Amino acid sequence: MRARIILLSGKGLGTMTIARRVGKSKRAMWRWQNRFRAEGMDGLLHDKTRPGRQPPLSSDQVRTVVEKTLREVPADATHWSTRTMARAVGLGKTFKMSRDPAFVDKVRDVVGLYLNPPEHALVLSVDEKSQIQALERTQEPLPMTMGHPATRTHDYTRHGTTTLFAALDVKSGRVIGRCMMRHRHQEFLRFLATIDRETPAHLAVHLIADNYATHKHPTVRRWLARHPRFHMHFTPTSASWLNMVERLFAELTSKRLRRGVFRSIVELQATINRYLRDRNRAPKPFIWTKSADTIIRKQNGPKGTFPHGQNTSTTPSYDIKNPMPSGSYASSACLLDAA
Repeated sequence: MRARIILLSGKGLGTMTIARRVGKSKRAMWRWQNRFRAEGMDGLLHDKTRPGRQPPLSSDQVRTVVEKTLREVPADATHWSTRTMARAVGLGKTFKMSRDPAFVDKVRDVVGLYLNPPEHALVLSVDEKSQIQALERTQEPLPMTMGHPATRTHDYTRHGTTTLFAALDVKSGRVIGRCMMRHRHQEFLRFLATIDRETPAHLAVHLIADNYATHKHPTVRRWLARHPRFHMHFTPTSASWLNMVERLFAELTSKRLRRGVFRSIVELQATINRYLRDRNRAPKPFIWTKSADTIIRKQNGPKGTFPHGQNTSTTPSYDIKNPMPSGSYASSACLLDAA
């Protein structure tokens, strides 16, 4: 293609004509014409070196981690884990920065519900785990034996997908879950009706959810208006880690799905339902462990100012008639360890 651009240019054809013949844009024409003028044939043979992403660790940090791994062991264990090593050498974890203009208010609201839930109310962390695949390996996995790890084939037959709608009771750890074939506002409405049936009618219900359009559909809003005991609290954009039910999904994946073999959607859904049923027999809540103020400080820029100019004051506002903070809830605490 590059050679054709140069040959056609040598024949005096116009840029648009050459672009139509080789199927490329005008910018591509100009790039290779300029490259040929500057570097000749050598400029057409190789792409220019592109800058890679900045290495997450410096070479000195990598050397420190490797040497510590080879020469030392932690005082309370036989080997290092990623977390204990990170603490020992002073490395931290990172996550995507949210650009939500209401980040501060939403963090205080959601995390405050985790730590200081209102009385006579349920706090439910709600989300959907969509596109759960029913995968059947082309050969039966081989179990672990002496000297050999368990193995499974890399290829599989796909028997379709299902979506798990789940509501995690933050206080008790109990889960309300339903598997459905699709992931639309109609299914979300059916799940809201399920929550309405399975929770005590005299309690208010605070739902923590992300900003997926399904949760804000006009039909959903009308349903919520007809059911005033339901109150929605949305996490900031690009901050799904703030929704505690994501920890439940990670546990489901690691314990039941990742190594599972499912020959049909029915078998996959039965496995998920059995996991939820077993978990609800002896539910364990997850415990939030990091304060909202810490989360907000991490979100702040290097100069200590929030990029959207929001008020990051750590003093909550209180309603005199209600010991709970009004609007945004009290200080808080980030995920997560099992109780």
